[in-house]
Amino acid sequence: MFDSSSDRIASELRAWSLAAPPGARLPSTRELVARYEASPVTVQKALRLLAAQGIVETRPGVGTFTRALRTARPGDFGWQTGALGSRGPLAQAPSAGLRAVPNDVIALHSGYPERELLPERLVRAALARASRGETAVDRAPSAGLPALQEWFASELAAATSAGLTAPAARDVVVVPGSQSALSTLFRALVGAGRPLVIESPTYWGALLAAAQVGVELIPVPSGPNGPDPEEVERAFAQSSARAFYAQPTYANPTGAQWSPGVVTGMLDIVRRHGAFLIEDDWARDFGITTDPAPVAGRDDAGHVIHLRSLTKSLSPAIRVAAIIARGPARDRILADVQAHAMYVSGVLQAAALDVVTQPGWSSHLRGLRPRLRSRRDLMVDAVQRHLPGAHLEAIPPGGLNLWLRLPDDTDLPRLARTCEERGVLIAPGGEWFPAEPPGCYLRLNYSGASPAAFDDAARIIGEALEGAAG
Repeated sequence: MFDSSSDRIASELRAWSLAAPPGARLPSTRELVARYEASPVTVQKALRLLAAQGIVETRPGVGTFTRALRTARPGDFGWQTGALGSRGPLAQAPSAGLRAVPNDVIALHSGYPERELLPERLVRAALARASRGETAVDRAPSAGLPALQEWFASELAAATSAGLTAPAARDVVVVPGSQSALSTLFRALVGAGRPLVIESPTYWGALLAAAQVGVELIPVPSGPNGPDPEEVERAFAQSSARAFYAQPTYANPTGAQWSPGVVTGMLDIVRRHGAFLIEDDWARDFGITTDPAPVAGRDDAGHVIHLRSLTKSLSPAIRVAAIIARGPARDRILADVQAHAMYVSGVLQAAALDVVTQPGWSSHLRGLRPRLRSRRDLMVDAVQRHLPGAHLEAIPPGGLNLWLRLPDDTDLPRLARTCEERGVLIAPGGEWFPAEPPGCYLRLNYSGASPAAFDDAARIIGEALEGAAG
């Protein structure tokens, strides 16, 4: 079947052209109109399609001719072996979460929410307004648009404990997304060859940024309530580290939220060691059964460096985040941003500010919580029904993912291949560990695919798991 008359004509002419010698002339448009009993517009559309595919070429005033097919030959890139040298730490396969997929695949691997969970109408309107404003032609300040700095500062100020000094707008440095921010923070606060305490498991992008900067990772295990303060104390004492990267609220991949006791213990530790806690608050807007409580809201001495991203909350196209830091640390961070990014697109900043200051933004967040809860619970039910061999240590109180422990004899690469062959993409858990994984894990994103597909997806994973035992 053909979608249109032009498709049918193009198909027949394609077959004729591929069989004809190079340079053969096709019948004129008038002849083709008569042969196919089609309009000149339809014939021209078919010829344009063949030309775009490189099968024919049109010579104005002369006619249309078949093109000589170029014989593909392998490129000789051997010289690059010597030029590039041995592979560095970044020469690895991209994360499973970054894979693009066709529409007919159930995508449980991605780290981003489905479009229906985003404030799409607000974002489109904000981008349209921003494109008509001064930010479309002006260079933005290196630290960010003042109004957006003020918004980030006021948001954290609202969560700051009574009796503490709230952050000011000048403490805010706007950056092009959290991934860029992590590289900046690791360069400015840690440095190449220096130790960085880090949760295990943790965000794979933080591991990538650490490898890029060349910091030495000191992993500490983290559970449903966060890491054990005694383990973190030991890591600081043994390594003399001066920074700890963590996700206290709805961690990726586990969904864990630090308990109040853990928060208190961590603040005591970084203060005692004169260190920084780099708080990655990427999931602030994705609470389900608890409310976010930034650790930075309990510190005004500059120990907690707060990273707040809007990308997953607004749109993957809005690469806007903020680092909130006080004292000389803020100046070092800004200097690094100026050296590597110079400034963030003013259009994106203006659009982000437009969205989060609209009345519809609050309404969107209120409606997001029950939708995330429904999706999470549906995924939990499907996992419990179809994956009896998987262990869900805790139902996450927020975030976008379930974190499953699989039987130790699971062949994870084989499991992922089998699931993909059957139309389900999953994210094996190994890439979230800064050292060797203590077991076999699987991260399933309940926000990125249609909930109607959860049951089928879990059934397919369960069947594949039975065949993936080592």
